[in-house]
Amino acid sequence: MKTQQFTVVDPLGIHARPASQLVAKATPFASEIEVRTAEKAANLKSILGVMGLALKPGSQFTLYVEGSDEEQAFAALTALIAEMGLAQ
Repeated sequence: MKTQQFTVVDPLGIHARPASQLVAKATPFASEIEVRTAEKAANLKSILGVMGLALKPGSQFTLYVEGSDEEQAFAALTALIAEMGLAQ
């Protein structure tokens, strides 16, 4: 299992457009991919789940990736998060 904690730095938080990009990146992977906050958890392959987390600037979340292609999925998702400037 691969995990990494992030803090949202985008001034708009993780709203519909970046959430949909994250879901699109996660969906092709076979691994189970989850985003967890202190209160909630969501499957990163579900746009409604990700939007339900209501990640605002300053929110902390942890990315969990587990499965047969976890290395590739984790690398792709952390790179996308960094590239979009969503979190650090």
